[in-house]
Amino acid sequence: MIQIHGGPEGQARPGFIGRWNYYVNELGVAIIEPNVRGSTGYGKSFVSLDNGMKREDSVRDIGALLDWIATQPDLDPTRVVVAGGSYGGYMSLAVATTYSDRIAGAIDVVGIANFVTFLERTETYRRDLRRVEYGDERDPAMRAFLERISPVNNAAKIGKPLFVAHGKNDPRVPYTEAEQIVEIARRNGTPVWYLLAANEGHGFAKKENADFYYYATIRFLQETVLK
Repeated sequence: MIQIHGGPEGQARPGFIGRWNYYVNELGVAIIEPNVRGSTGYGKSFVSLDNGMKREDSVRDIGALLDWIATQPDLDPTRVVVAGGSYGGYMSLAVATTYSDRIAGAIDVVGIANFVTFLERTETYRRDLRRVEYGDERDPAMRAFLERISPVNNAAKIGKPLFVAHGKNDPRVPYTEAEQIVEIARRNGTPVWYLLAANEGHGFAKKENADFYYYATIRFLQETVLK
């Protein structure tokens, strides 16, 4: 499982993995947490390497990781699931559209599916800040670029099972992002699991919802990479 952090100005660091221990110890799933370009902790230049029209470069970093996985004798390159939340959810969708033939499935949690509608609908208090990172959708050239790279406009390339989870009250990434990718992917014939929590926001905070998502993820892994 390639687990991509959100932000994108975040950083994966060693720490207690909690429930993920079950994936490793009981399911035999290796977890890889890459810090693609745009991650913090490596200097100001590195954190800006994915800004604006450089967005696809961070997706290519996962392509390089897939190359590396294929060279490891203890990893199976035919059974890779990519997962992530928020910006990591976008990355999962982007990998699913760019490297569909190299993964077994993708998990998108509260992720961005359409950069234009995301920037237009995210809460006003954070809209300008996000435009600095992703680009200003009001600029015609940037809007065309954002539309070109948005997963919803490349959903026909998703050829492997997709699990989408979202909170209906999410103020950061509106749940309509999930609705868009689910509708289009299903229309294209992609197997899609969709979990919408009516009483959640940006992530699953309530125990009953977190438990349900966790068990659903286990089942998704069993159906996609553990058969």
